Amino acid sequence: MNDKFVLITGMSGAGKSTAMSIMEDIGYHCIDQMPSQLVKEFVTLIRTSNDLSYRNVALSTTLLNFAETYQILKDEGLPFQCLFLDASFEQLLLRYKFTKHKHPMLLMKRASSLEEAISLEQQLAQEIAEHEMFTVDTTFLSHLELKKYLESSFAINSTPIFSISFVSFGYKYGVPKDADLLFDVRFLPNPYWEADLRDLDGDDQPVYDYVIYKEETQDYLARLTDFLTYSFEQYSKEGRNHLMVGIGCTGGQHRSMSIVNYLFDYYSKQYTCFINHRDKREKAE
Repeated sequence: MNDKFVLITGMSGAGKSTAMSIMEDIGYHCIDQMPSQLVKEFVTLIRTSNDLSYRNVALSTTLLNFAETYQILKDEGLPFQCLFLDASFEQLLLRYKFTKHKHPMLLMKRASSLEEAISLEQQLAQEIAEHEMFTVDTTFLSHLELKKYLESSFAINSTPIFSISFVSFGYKYGVPKDADLLFDVRFLPNPYWEADLRDLDGDDQPVYDYVIYKEETQDYLARLTDFLTYSFEQYSKEGRNHLMVGIGCTGGQHRSMSIVNYLFDYYSKQYTCFINHRDKREKAE
Protein backbone atom coordinates (compact mmCIF):
# COMPACT_ATOMS: atom_id res chain seq x y z
CA MET A 1 0.00 0.00 0.00
CA ASN A 2 1.24 3.50 -0.76
CA ASP A 3 2.36 5.89 1.97
CA LYS A 4 1.09 9.11 0.38
CA PHE A 5 -1.32 9.90 -2.43
CA VAL A 6 -1.82 13.47 -3.66
CA LEU A 7 -4.51 14.44 -6.16
CA ILE A 8 -3.58 17.63 -8.01
CA THR A 9 -5.90 19.83 -10.04
CA GLY A 10 -6.44 23.50 -10.76
CA MET A 11 -6.81 26.17 -13.37
CA SER A 12 -5.11 25.50 -16.69
CA GLY A 13 -2.01 27.67 -16.72
CA ALA A 14 -1.78 27.91 -12.92
CA GLY A 15 1.19 25.54 -12.70
CA LYS A 16 0.03 21.91 -12.58
CA SER A 17 2.90 20.75 -14.81
CA THR A 18 5.40 22.66 -12.69
CA ALA A 19 3.92 21.20 -9.51
CA MET A 20 4.14 17.67 -10.91
CA SER A 21 7.79 18.22 -11.79
CA ILE A 22 8.48 19.39 -8.24
CA MET A 23 6.58 16.43 -6.76
CA GLU A 24 8.71 14.10 -8.87
CA ASP A 25 11.84 15.73 -7.45
CA ILE A 26 10.47 15.25 -3.93
CA GLY A 27 10.18 11.51 -4.63
CA TYR A 28 6.62 10.94 -5.84
CA HIS A 29 5.62 8.66 -8.69
CA CYS A 30 3.83 11.20 -10.89
CA ILE A 31 1.06 10.48 -13.38
CA ASP A 32 -0.32 13.36 -15.41
CA GLN A 33 -4.03 13.46 -16.34
CA MET A 34 -4.95 9.81 -15.93
CA PRO A 35 -8.48 9.17 -17.33
CA SER A 36 -10.94 8.79 -14.47
CA GLN A 37 -12.06 5.44 -15.96
CA LEU A 38 -8.64 3.98 -15.10
CA VAL A 39 -8.35 5.31 -11.55
CA LYS A 40 -10.06 2.34 -9.87
CA GLU A 41 -7.75 -0.12 -11.63
CA PHE A 42 -4.77 2.01 -10.66
CA VAL A 43 -5.79 1.95 -6.99
CA THR A 44 -5.98 -1.85 -7.18
CA LEU A 45 -2.51 -1.92 -8.74
CA ILE A 46 -0.83 0.16 -6.05
CA ARG A 47 -2.54 -1.86 -3.32
CA THR A 48 -1.31 -5.18 -4.67
CA SER A 49 2.02 -4.25 -6.24
CA ASN A 50 5.34 -4.78 -4.51
CA ASP A 51 6.86 -2.03 -6.65
CA LEU A 52 8.21 0.56 -4.21
CA SER A 53 7.79 3.32 -6.81
CA TYR A 54 4.04 3.24 -6.07
CA ARG A 55 4.46 3.99 -2.36
CA ASN A 56 4.08 7.72 -2.93
CA VAL A 57 1.92 8.89 -5.81
CA ALA A 58 0.94 12.27 -7.25
CA LEU A 59 -1.91 12.14 -9.74
CA SER A 60 -2.99 15.22 -11.69
CA THR A 61 -6.40 15.66 -13.25
CA THR A 62 -8.28 18.36 -15.12
CA LEU A 63 -11.09 20.27 -13.46
CA LEU A 64 -13.52 18.39 -15.74
CA ASN A 65 -12.38 15.03 -14.36
CA PHE A 66 -11.66 16.05 -10.78
CA ALA A 67 -15.07 15.33 -9.22
CA GLU A 68 -15.27 11.82 -10.68
CA THR A 69 -11.67 11.00 -9.77
CA TYR A 70 -12.17 12.37 -6.26
CA GLN A 71 -15.28 10.24 -5.72
CA ILE A 72 -13.58 7.07 -6.94
CA LEU A 73 -10.72 7.55 -4.49
CA LYS A 74 -13.26 8.18 -1.71
CA ASP A 75 -15.26 5.08 -2.62
CA GLU A 76 -12.09 2.99 -2.64
CA GLY A 77 -11.29 4.17 0.88
CA LEU A 78 -7.89 5.44 -0.21
CA PRO A 79 -6.36 8.10 2.08
CA PHE A 80 -5.32 11.03 -0.07
CA GLN A 81 -4.76 14.78 -0.07
CA CYS A 82 -5.85 17.32 -2.66
CA LEU A 83 -3.89 20.24 -4.06
CA PHE A 84 -5.63 23.00 -6.04
CA LEU A 85 -3.53 25.45 -8.06
CA ASP A 86 -5.11 28.80 -8.80
CA ALA A 87 -4.16 32.15 -10.35
CA SER A 88 -5.94 35.38 -11.15
CA PHE A 89 -7.94 35.76 -14.36
CA GLU A 90 -5.53 38.44 -15.59
CA GLN A 91 -2.44 36.33 -14.85
CA LEU A 92 -3.86 33.26 -16.61
CA LEU A 93 -4.71 35.42 -19.59
CA LEU A 94 -1.16 36.77 -19.74
CA ARG A 95 0.42 33.34 -19.39
CA TYR A 96 -1.51 31.95 -22.34
CA LYS A 97 -0.94 35.03 -24.46
CA PHE A 98 2.82 34.81 -23.96
CA THR A 99 3.07 31.07 -24.70
CA LYS A 100 2.24 28.94 -27.72
CA HIS A 101 -0.01 26.65 -25.67
CA LYS A 102 -3.70 26.47 -26.42
CA HIS A 103 -6.20 26.36 -23.58
CA PRO A 104 -7.78 22.90 -23.12
CA MET A 105 -11.29 24.37 -23.29
CA LEU A 106 -10.47 25.73 -26.73
CA LEU A 107 -9.02 22.42 -27.85
CA MET A 108 -12.20 20.65 -26.76
CA LYS A 109 -14.29 23.34 -28.46
CA ARG A 110 -16.08 24.12 -25.21
CA ALA A 111 -15.15 27.80 -25.59
CA SER A 112 -14.67 30.15 -28.50
CA SER A 113 -12.20 32.55 -26.87
CA LEU A 114 -9.47 32.47 -24.25
CA GLU A 115 -11.47 34.68 -21.90
CA GLU A 116 -14.45 32.35 -22.14
CA ALA A 117 -12.24 29.31 -21.57
CA ILE A 118 -10.81 30.75 -18.35
CA SER A 119 -14.29 31.78 -17.16
CA LEU A 120 -15.64 28.25 -17.74
CA GLU A 121 -12.83 26.76 -15.65
CA GLN A 122 -13.45 29.28 -12.89
CA GLN A 123 -17.05 28.06 -12.77
CA LEU A 124 -15.84 24.46 -12.48
CA ALA A 125 -13.49 25.52 -9.69
CA GLN A 126 -16.39 27.02 -7.75
CA GLU A 127 -18.28 23.72 -8.04
CA ILE A 128 -15.51 21.79 -6.28
CA ALA A 129 -14.74 24.48 -3.72
CA GLU A 130 -16.43 22.50 -0.93
CA HIS A 131 -13.83 19.72 -1.12
CA GLU A 132 -11.12 19.80 1.49
CA MET A 133 -7.83 20.68 -0.22
CA PHE A 134 -4.65 22.72 -0.13
CA THR A 135 -5.08 25.79 -2.33
CA VAL A 136 -2.08 27.63 -3.73
CA ASP A 137 -2.42 30.90 -5.63
CA THR A 138 0.50 31.08 -8.05
CA THR A 139 -0.28 34.57 -9.38
CA PHE A 140 2.76 36.13 -7.75
CA LEU A 141 4.53 32.93 -6.74
CA SER A 142 8.01 32.14 -8.06
CA HIS A 143 9.07 28.62 -8.96
CA LEU A 144 11.29 28.51 -5.87
CA GLU A 145 8.45 29.64 -3.58
CA LEU A 146 6.13 26.98 -5.01
CA LYS A 147 8.85 24.39 -4.59
CA LYS A 148 9.38 25.29 -0.94
CA TYR A 149 5.64 25.17 -0.27
CA LEU A 150 5.21 21.73 -1.82
CA GLU A 151 8.30 20.38 -0.08
CA SER A 152 7.02 21.54 3.30
CA SER A 153 3.43 20.39 2.71
CA PHE A 154 4.00 17.04 1.02
CA ALA A 155 7.44 15.90 2.15
CA ILE A 156 7.71 12.12 2.17
CA ASN A 157 9.97 12.04 5.20
CA SER A 158 12.33 14.22 7.19
CA THR A 159 15.37 13.34 5.08
CA PRO A 160 16.77 16.51 3.52
CA ILE A 161 15.83 16.71 -0.15
CA PHE A 162 19.11 18.35 -1.09
CA SER A 163 21.70 15.68 -1.92
CA ILE A 164 25.39 15.65 -2.82
CA SER A 165 27.52 13.29 -4.91
CA PHE A 166 31.24 13.21 -4.14
CA VAL A 167 33.29 11.88 -7.04
CA SER A 168 37.01 11.10 -7.08
CA PHE A 169 38.82 11.06 -10.41
CA GLY A 170 42.21 11.16 -12.08
CA TYR A 171 43.05 14.19 -14.20
CA LYS A 172 44.92 12.03 -16.69
CA TYR A 173 41.60 10.35 -17.51
CA GLY A 174 39.73 13.64 -17.90
CA VAL A 175 37.47 15.63 -15.59
CA PRO A 176 33.84 14.55 -14.94
CA LYS A 177 31.78 16.72 -17.26
CA ASP A 178 28.71 16.77 -15.03
CA ALA A 179 30.49 18.05 -11.91
CA ASP A 180 29.21 21.32 -10.43
CA LEU A 181 32.33 21.99 -8.34
CA LEU A 182 35.86 20.75 -9.10
CA PHE A 183 38.83 20.68 -6.75
CA ASP A 184 42.41 19.77 -7.64
CA VAL A 185 44.32 18.05 -4.80
CA ARG A 186 47.49 17.19 -6.75
CA PHE A 187 49.47 19.52 -4.47
CA LEU A 188 48.94 17.23 -1.44
CA PRO A 189 51.59 14.66 -0.39
CA ASN A 190 51.34 11.67 -2.76
CA PRO A 191 51.29 8.13 -1.33
CA TYR A 192 52.27 6.84 -4.77
CA TRP A 193 55.89 7.58 -3.95
CA GLU A 194 55.74 5.33 -0.89
CA ALA A 195 56.57 1.79 -2.03
CA ASP A 196 54.35 0.08 0.54
CA LEU A 197 51.35 2.30 -0.36
CA ARG A 198 51.66 2.47 -4.16
CA ASP A 199 49.46 -0.55 -4.88
CA LEU A 200 46.82 0.45 -2.32
CA ASP A 201 44.19 3.18 -2.71
CA GLY A 202 42.17 5.65 -0.66
CA ASP A 203 39.81 2.93 0.53
CA ASP A 204 42.71 1.33 2.40
CA GLN A 205 43.33 2.71 5.87
CA PRO A 206 47.12 3.19 5.52
CA VAL A 207 46.65 5.38 2.42
CA TYR A 208 43.72 7.26 3.98
CA ASP A 209 45.72 7.99 7.13
CA TYR A 210 48.79 9.04 5.13
CA VAL A 211 46.76 11.58 3.12
CA ILE A 212 44.28 12.87 5.68
CA TYR A 213 46.55 13.34 8.68
CA LYS A 214 49.30 15.27 6.92
CA GLU A 215 49.53 18.84 8.19
CA GLU A 216 48.99 20.21 4.69
CA THR A 217 45.83 18.15 4.27
CA GLN A 218 44.39 19.15 7.63
CA ASP A 219 44.89 22.82 6.76
CA TYR A 220 43.32 22.30 3.34
CA LEU A 221 40.32 20.37 4.70
CA ALA A 222 39.56 23.11 7.21
CA ARG A 223 39.40 25.67 4.39
CA LEU A 224 37.58 23.33 1.98
CA THR A 225 34.83 22.34 4.42
CA ASP A 226 34.25 25.98 5.35
CA PHE A 227 33.72 26.77 1.68
CA LEU A 228 31.58 23.69 0.96
CA THR A 229 29.41 24.11 4.04
CA TYR A 230 28.56 27.66 3.05
CA SER A 231 28.05 26.67 -0.61
CA PHE A 232 25.75 23.75 0.20
CA GLU A 233 23.58 25.98 2.39
CA GLN A 234 23.25 28.55 -0.37
CA TYR A 235 22.57 26.01 -3.12
CA SER A 236 19.92 24.40 -0.93
CA LYS A 237 18.25 27.76 -0.22
CA GLU A 238 18.10 28.44 -3.94
CA GLY A 239 16.16 25.22 -4.51
CA ARG A 240 18.88 23.01 -5.97
CA ASN A 241 18.08 19.31 -5.48
CA HIS A 242 21.48 17.84 -6.17
CA LEU A 243 25.10 18.89 -6.45
CA MET A 244 28.12 16.96 -7.72
CA VAL A 245 31.54 17.69 -6.21
CA GLY A 246 34.57 16.35 -8.06
CA ILE A 247 37.92 15.84 -6.32
CA GLY A 248 40.83 15.10 -8.65
CA CYS A 249 44.43 13.98 -8.33
CA THR A 250 46.80 12.58 -10.96
CA GLY A 251 45.53 9.00 -11.21
CA GLY A 252 42.43 9.07 -9.01
CA GLN A 253 43.66 6.34 -6.66
CA HIS A 254 45.16 7.87 -3.53
CA ARG A 255 44.65 11.55 -2.69
CA SER A 256 41.31 12.14 -4.41
CA MET A 257 39.80 8.93 -3.06
CA SER A 258 40.93 9.72 0.47
CA ILE A 259 39.54 13.27 0.36
CA VAL A 260 36.23 12.08 -1.09
CA ASN A 261 35.92 9.43 1.63
CA TYR A 262 36.56 12.10 4.25
CA LEU A 263 33.99 14.52 2.76
CA PHE A 264 31.39 11.78 2.40
CA ASP A 265 31.71 10.88 6.09
CA TYR A 266 31.76 14.55 7.10
CA TYR A 267 28.60 15.61 5.23
CA SER A 268 26.54 12.41 5.48
CA LYS A 269 25.54 13.49 8.98
CA GLN A 270 23.68 16.46 7.52
CA TYR A 271 22.77 15.63 3.90
CA THR A 272 21.87 12.69 1.72
CA CYS A 273 25.25 11.87 0.16
CA PHE A 274 26.52 9.55 -2.55
CA ILE A 275 30.06 8.46 -3.31
CA ASN A 276 31.72 7.39 -6.54
CA HIS A 277 35.37 6.54 -7.11
CA ARG A 278 35.29 6.88 -10.86
CA ASP A 279 38.80 5.70 -11.67
CA LYS A 280 39.31 3.15 -8.91
CA ARG A 281 41.38 0.21 -10.18
CA GLU A 282 40.56 -3.42 -9.63
CA LYS A 283 43.17 -4.87 -7.27
CA ALA A 284 45.07 -7.99 -8.23
CA GLU A 285 44.33 -10.96 -6.01
